[in-house]
Amino acid sequence: MPEPDCPFCAIVAGRLPAEILHEDEQVVAFRDIHPRAPVHVLVIPRRHVRSLDAVGGDDRELLGHLLHVAARLARDLGVAERGYRTVLNCNGDGGQTVWHLHLHLLAGRPMGWPPG
Repeated sequence: MPEPDCPFCAIVAGRLPAEILHEDEQVVAFRDIHPRAPVHVLVIPRRHVRSLDAVGGDDRELLGHLLHVAARLARDLGVAERGYRTVLNCNGDGGQTVWHLHLHLLAGRPMGWPPG
């Protein structure tokens, strides 16, 4: 069920603009409006899931699909060979700021370790 105040639900519904790079029956992928790397794409489920901590056993396929779409986008965007990072922030201390599950695809520059 969409959350009325969730910006990602609004993007899925077409109420907020986004540069959509991929859409299918389960997920939507779009460029982050505050990129932290030259390539910064968010892959989100169409249905509202608050965080990784809120997923259930029925969400296994969805979680795999998020990663599959991220890998395909990395290839399509020409960054797969050099490398990229995928990140799922969970809850406040994990860095989550939008309360809708989302996977970050970051690329286009070397990534440091440890992150954060």
